[in-house]
Amino acid sequence: METFQEYWPFLVPLIVLELVLALTALTHVLRHPRYRFGSRAVWIPVVLLLQIIGPVVYFVFGRGEEE
Repeated sequence: METFQEYWPFLVPLIVLELVLALTALTHVLRHPRYRFGSRAVWIPVVLLLQIIGPVVYFVFGRGEEE
């Protein structure tokens, strides 16, 4: 239990970052009809299941042009 408390100051910002990235990417996936690669059915699991890496991959490779 002491180990968990020791890492708590590092984990809280990381968890918040993950949630913000995932929610932002998921909102973008659901609102936009076009993607550079893949489809909505591909990007939703990538964003939700790959934690921090999934949303970053979506914003770098999957996000289509804004209308």
